Amino acid sequence: MTTKTLRWGIISTGIIAHTLARALAKSPTGRLTAVASRTAQGAARFASEFGVPRAHGSYEALLADPEVDVVYIATPHPSHAHWAVQAARAKKHILCEKPLAMNLAEVSAVVQAARENDVFLMEAFMYRCHPQTVHLQTLLRSGALGKIKAISASFGFDGVFPAGSRLITNELGGGGILDVGCYPVSMARLVAGLAIGEAFSEPLEVQALGHVGEHSQVDEYSVAIFKFPGEILASLSTSVQLWQDNVVRIFGSEGRLLLREPWHPAKDADFSEILLERPGREPEPVRVPAGDSAYGYEIEAVAAQIAQRQAQQMTWDDSLGNAQALDRWRRAIGVTFAADRVES
Repeated sequence: MTTKTLRWGIISTGIIAHTLARALAKSPTGRLTAVASRTAQGAARFASEFGVPRAHGSYEALLADPEVDVVYIATPHPSHAHWAVQAARAKKHILCEKPLAMNLAEVSAVVQAARENDVFLMEAFMYRCHPQTVHLQTLLRSGALGKIKAISASFGFDGVFPAGSRLITNELGGGGILDVGCYPVSMARLVAGLAIGEAFSEPLEVQALGHVGEHSQVDEYSVAIFKFPGEILASLSTSVQLWQDNVVRIFGSEGRLLLREPWHPAKDADFSEILLERPGREPEPVRVPAGDSAYGYEIEAVAAQIAQRQAQQMTWDDSLGNAQALDRWRRAIGVTFAADRVES
């Protein structure tokens, strides 16, 4: 457990940076010390809104700031790898938004930089830190569903985006698979791993179909089937141009389970709910208390495990496996990015 208050710096000032700043304001272990934007004006606005004492007009300046212990990287994901590597070289601990990088080669480079510079690194899958996910793992380990046979998980949304939006622009790493499809992939790998007594599992086969936009050249909506060891099948779907139900269902030999809010548990309440259904019985809602947001739990996970350099909720090997699975999904439908064409 950390013995001092961690001083956080945030790189970039978009929506997700605001979300983490609000969570940090309630943290018992951390305080927001600095923020960086691409302009001094942008950093100053953010600093004024959240009472941040140090505002930097460049990301490099924040990484050089001796008053920062941990860096939260909230840039668009094509630049995650660059800034994560630079943060590691600056001896800053790192919480980086998902996906950790654009592909397996980039994630490997980030992990190597963290290892060589002896810094903490975690990919920010905040739902992994929430009590709902912890309780889900307990239920599955207990055999509540019997032998797990299938998983269904979706995360997608629809919207009208202006030309050049990162979500529908290939040059900016757009599309559903990297932006939100990484969540269903990470959940399926977690559940399939629990089924065989491991922390996570890697798919033996990946098949997928999708709609790649004629102009965007990104996956606007897509569905994948993963086959895992133990004859476990996972049906995963994602989108940036299709409204989906955004739930997780797990099917076993003795019952099934529903997560209505898998990705943002207890967002508007002080509890979340897991629904257990077994043949011949009334559905059993399992209430899971939550005293903080998923982002708050994530911040505390960093603090609790910073000395170990990895968080058990999302280890380096887990991030590497997730990146490889995402690469396979994208390859199956023919989506490539500039990062894929750079020799590793």
